[in-house]
Amino acid sequence: MFTGIITDIGEVLQVERRGDLRARIATDYDVQDIEIGASIACDGVCLTVIATGSQPRPWFDVDISAETVSATNVGHNGWATGRRLNLERALKVGDELGGHIVSGHVDGVATIVEMRDEGDSTRVTLEAPEDLARFIAPKGSVALNGTSLTVNEVAGRRFGINFIPHTKTATTWGQAAVGDAVNLEIDTLARYVARLQEALQG
Repeated sequence: MFTGIITDIGEVLQVERRGDLRARIATDYDVQDIEIGASIACDGVCLTVIATGSQPRPWFDVDISAETVSATNVGHNGWATGRRLNLERALKVGDELGGHIVSGHVDGVATIVEMRDEGDSTRVTLEAPEDLARFIAPKGSVALNGTSLTVNEVAGRRFGINFIPHTKTATTWGQAAVGDAVNLEIDTLARYVARLQEALQG
């Protein structure tokens, strides 16, 4: 489990096909403290560490299955060399829950359709897949590329997010652009509430 609070920005060093896709990601984490088999959310995708190293800079390797590639922005944008990724290590017992509970299991891919500056902040409008839009509510939580965020407004499949300066510098959101494909994980609570309503109506 994760919180959606980004603690590092990684960089894709290399990607190669070995049956599954294998990516090497540079990090500022202490890789000596990362156990093989540990989970790290990379742009919101929970991936398992299969190797680590420290030369020429600290890095860890992950395998990305074909299913994950097709269900996330890995298959839309591609994780080319040099791509920057939001990173978060798995939540430990006793850690502060500063965002909301995030599983790292991406539900679908949203698309940035509009961006505009409002003072020092940036208002971003995204379009969600049809089957996920009903789970997104004003003042509710979503995880976008692994970042825990509050929804401002919803209009059909479109919803708005406001990015303050800190979020833009502490994550990759400062480099976002219209047309970007974004990993979307809806709030687990929202899904259960929707299912409960369906059961009551049925």
